Amino acid sequence: MERRDEQPNEWESPSDSSAAETRTTTSSTGPPHSDTPSATPPNAPTHSDESNGGSILGTLARLFVTALLITALLTGGVVLAPIVIDDLDSIDSIDSIGDLPLNDRPAPSTEPPPAGERNPAVTDPGDPGQSSYDTDVETITSGDVEDFVHAEVNERRADHGIGPLEWDGTVASVSRAHSVDMNEREYFAHTNPDGEGPYDRFTEVDNYCRAYGENIAMTWVDRRVESSGNGGVVEYQTAEGLATGLVNQWMNSTEHREAILEEHSDFGWNRGGVGVYIAEDGAVYASHNFCLEW
Repeated sequence: MERRDEQPNEWESPSDSSAAETRTTTSSTGPPHSDTPSATPPNAPTHSDESNGGSILGTLARLFVTALLITALLTGGVVLAPIVIDDLDSIDSIDSIGDLPLNDRPAPSTEPPPAGERNPAVTDPGDPGQSSYDTDVETITSGDVEDFVHAEVNERRADHGIGPLEWDGTVASVSRAHSVDMNEREYFAHTNPDGEGPYDRFTEVDNYCRAYGENIAMTWVDRRVESSGNGGVVEYQTAEGLATGLVNQWMNSTEHREAILEEHSDFGWNRGGVGVYIAEDGAVYASHNFCLEW
């Protein structure tokens, strides 16, 4: 039996916000003045020492006032600067100023629980092996994401009283080959451009599953995307956070949740394998295949 359940894309959240700085220059023009020297009337009195002293005192007074004005201007600049910064910090809608993030980055991933063997005797020829992507928090490896997804799926099953899936390295290899193929041939579907479905791809590698199912998902790392289930925005920067996001996509979709929780038919799964591919541009493709062994 073959399950063909497709997970819709997780859309990138556009960011069109920008800030423009406006600078206004104000100029002032004083009264007109003449550069023509004035004539001295005849018999004008000569300047006395007293008038010279008054002139010196007036000059000193003007210099003192000027110094006070300069000091006031400088003091005003120092006082105003923190007010502007405080105002910026109080704006909740600003995520960053330039490249400086205002929000705390997520903590690095914990050590993932190892899912199982990575090098089974039988593998898919199209399996690309491990892929990775460097974020500002950690290097996200596909193997870590697969381990986290496998563990979290089993936790969700346990919450509903369902036994854990045993990790199957061959099924994971077939899943991984499908994930990289979707990226390289630019499609997102259970059936590839050659017309092969999940069970077709598995039986080309091995034949011990009498029932087979598949969930797929696509998202991005290191850029903001819509968070599944709550309509918010999230940016995956760790393997653990990415794995949780992938499982949330599936659990928030009826058909994919039914596959995980075995609500699709009378039979259940006993094996499973997760295949994740992380492209150089940050695109993430994930395939989770389920198997009921003969």
